[in-house]
Amino acid sequence: MKGGGGGGGGVAPAKRRWRGLAIGVLFLVFLSMLVPLGFLLGLHNGFHSTGIVPLQHTSPSDILKGFVNEAKNETSTTNSTPKSQQRKGIPVPPQVVMKPVIDKSISRISGKAGTRAGIDVNDGSCELKYGSYCIWREENREEMKDSTVKKLKDQLFVARAYFPSIAKLPAQNRLSRELRQNIQELERVLSESTTDADLPPEIQKKSSRMEAAIVKAKSVPLDCNNVDKKLRQIFDLTEDEANFHMKQSAFLYQLAVQTMPKSLHCLSMRLTVEYFKDSFDEELSEKYSDPSLQHYVIFSKNVIASSVVINSTVVHARDSVNQVFHVLTDSQNYYAMKLWFLKNTFKDAVVQVLNIEHLNPDFYDKATLSHLTLPLEFRVSFPSSDSAPAIHNRTEYLSIFSHSHYLLPKIFKNLEKVVVLDDDVVVQQDLSALWNLDMGGKVTGAVQICSVRLGQLQSYLRQSSFRKDSCSWMSGLNVVDLVKWRELGVSETYWKLVKEEQQVSMKERSALMASLLTFQDLIYALDGLWLLSGLGHDYELNTESIERAAVLHYNGNMKPWLDLGIPKYKGYWKKFLNVEGQFLSMQWQPSVAL
Repeated sequence: MKGGGGGGGGVAPAKRRWRGLAIGVLFLVFLSMLVPLGFLLGLHNGFHSTGIVPLQHTSPSDILKGFVNEAKNETSTTNSTPKSQQRKGIPVPPQVVMKPVIDKSISRISGKAGTRAGIDVNDGSCELKYGSYCIWREENREEMKDSTVKKLKDQLFVARAYFPSIAKLPAQNRLSRELRQNIQELERVLSESTTDADLPPEIQKKSSRMEAAIVKAKSVPLDCNNVDKKLRQIFDLTEDEANFHMKQSAFLYQLAVQTMPKSLHCLSMRLTVEYFKDSFDEELSEKYSDPSLQHYVIFSKNVIASSVVINSTVVHARDSVNQVFHVLTDSQNYYAMKLWFLKNTFKDAVVQVLNIEHLNPDFYDKATLSHLTLPLEFRVSFPSSDSAPAIHNRTEYLSIFSHSHYLLPKIFKNLEKVVVLDDDVVVQQDLSALWNLDMGGKVTGAVQICSVRLGQLQSYLRQSSFRKDSCSWMSGLNVVDLVKWRELGVSETYWKLVKEEQQVSMKERSALMASLLTFQDLIYALDGLWLLSGLGHDYELNTESIERAAVLHYNGNMKPWLDLGIPKYKGYWKKFLNVEGQFLSMQWQPSVAL
């Protein structure tokens, strides 16, 4: 008995020890599974964006820590934990709060705008979430114009996206009709209104009804794929419409640039009619062919532009009695210019108007030169460096001689030197010093543009026989030695190059190539103060440079007589326009208003 009792008493402790060991092993296995899981989840929650305060939550690692703490003599929680939570078996998450680090620069915008557009900029949460964007946003804030119109367009965009899906649900017929009605109302309003001032007085009620309908549509369970598909369709249509308007605006811009303004066309027609109504006894002036005088040549189809060039030149001349102007135009504008310069005098200077289509020089082909061609303007792009990508190409504007300029030696057979002025220039100083220039055997004097060298225009120049370091040059103000021109056969060289280039490229491109190569090493470089170009395309010209320049050149698309002209440069041109004349006061004065 005793032995049996003793044996039974020895088995019970062994079983208890085995059971405790098994429980310990199971606990360790369970613990070994929870620790990696808790560690991974703890790392995941530890990766926060810079400056964002993480939400306080209890992770599995915190629960695990709670069990461990409970197993270790049931230690108490921290003093900051409420007593209601200090119960056995309930883990307490650590009270860790990340304090936001706010840039001191926030003081620059604090108190400026309060809360705008749903972003609080006073308490620092904006910088905390969006960083330096909020500082930039405050410094570059612009007031939104026509905000109501833009809001209505956004509502219409969202309603159109939900409507097809809502219309397919039989149970939502009422909501479908409501959406359709609101969409039609907003479409009607936006078709008649482009600004907030054009909106009807009851627009706020319509906007509220649309907003309520959109809220209802969003509360209906729908297939998100259908809504997403419709949104993409609307987006694609909107993008196509934007591309269409961009192309249309570019076309209309070019049309406005190349088309003669209505007021100027009417002026030319009126002058032509008046010319045939009156009879004029014009005496042939001996000054036209006197080589001892100062002869200026202007190629133009624009009555007003050529008048401004002549007027500005005469106004600044010390002695206008020696000045002779030759205006070369076409048949359409010939009689209008004749009448204009017969009725308007420019001090003691004389003006001769020539119809280039009636001169018929015997050395050119009538099929290609029977009409007037004005100075050619090119916008050329080339890499700023050898390794620069195409997106960083530099763009420059060049203005060169046209085909008509190469008729000068034949048209003015008795003259030795002329100054050629484009019709888009304004003269601000006396030009008599140009007649005393010693050009050292060069054919023409021009302002060179060494920022554009021939080597940078290799894509335009197919010939290999040119110096890559040669500078390009500008028309606008050019001193031409006709004697040297005839000796070197410049016109013949030009036509030879044109014919060679026209076989492989366009006419305009052939003219650029031929002019640059023809005058290579034949350009006398004028001082840069003689001519300032860019007033027809560059908005950032220095006012001091404009005031110091002898001649201002409005090369580019934005001519001063167009509504597209750069407003701050128009004044230099308009002050030489005689708006008190009989025809300008009736026809053209409003078009040049600044």
